[in-house]
Amino acid sequence: MSTYKQIAGTNIEVLSSDPANPVEGQVWYNSTSNVVKGFIYNPGSWSTGGSLNTEKAQMAGTGTQTAALSIGGTPPVIIVGVQTESYNGASWTEVNDLNTGRSELGGAGTQTASLVFGGFTGTPPFVALTESWDGTNWTEVNDLNTARRNMGSAGTQTSALSFGGFSPPQTAITESWNGTSWTEVNDLNTARDIMGSAGTDNTSALAFGGNLPPYTAVTESWNGTSWTEVNDLNTEKNYLAGAGTQTSALAFGGDAPGLNRLTQTESWNGTSWTEVNDLSTGTEKLGGAGSDNTSALAFGGSIVGANVTTTEEWNVGPQTITFSDS
Repeated sequence: MSTYKQIAGTNIEVLSSDPANPVEGQVWYNSTSNVVKGFIYNPGSWSTGGSLNTEKAQMAGTGTQTAALSIGGTPPVIIVGVQTESYNGASWTEVNDLNTGRSELGGAGTQTASLVFGGFTGTPPFVALTESWDGTNWTEVNDLNTARRNMGSAGTQTSALSFGGFSPPQTAITESWNGTSWTEVNDLNTARDIMGSAGTDNTSALAFGGNLPPYTAVTESWNGTSWTEVNDLNTEKNYLAGAGTQTSALAFGGDAPGLNRLTQTESWNGTSWTEVNDLSTGTEKLGGAGSDNTSALAFGGSIVGANVTTTEEWNVGPQTITFSDS
């Protein structure tokens, strides 16, 4: 068997700590931790994160990969939940509940400043309720103009967008939030619900996939005034999650025709979608959070016969890996 020196032309470095600025392909032995490590460029992959405290699906997700909220949803036994959980990049912690328990709601904002709106409380009709999160408590604020569930959402606590959904039936309605109230603006070109969405504020958003019915791959981009159809997803799907911005987004999980509970992940570069590495577990009705197509969080959702607590983290870029001795 060839040795590392025969392959690489040099011995493995022995270092007391990991190098501050390793180069791609560098391998070293950390004599303090007694492990062999290497440095690579990760083109994009999912890894396991800390589990939610409660199995749930159809929740809202806000924030980033290392500072996220999971809000409401459908936990075991009961139809809708009030629970809010906060993620610190390693584990989830239960924090203060919503005032009104619901699932299939929209969400926007950060871990310390979020907004949720619409949804299903367990008894028809659907609701227009909006609640604002200050990092500690939820406060009811002005309602949506149109009650609905399973809408797309984007933005911040003070500059949000709610689009599409089921009112019933599927709707193209778009509403813009200015920090005080909702205003109806120009509709989506294609009415739908249970779509993926991404965006930074009420002037910049992306809607992709969803249910017409049936499934669709249609993607639309919002410029603050109107929606424009852009390049489709590679696969028609609904019940998917999204993360990122109008020009750098990730679509993951969901259902496709004949392919329930997808592992598929697609990355958006502002022009087109590219299939990238799959989720570890095929999941629908999951939550999503993240800043762009290089850093995202997938959590909860439904697999065959049950809701789950699973969390997965998406990363692209430089990465230190540990080599197994097996």
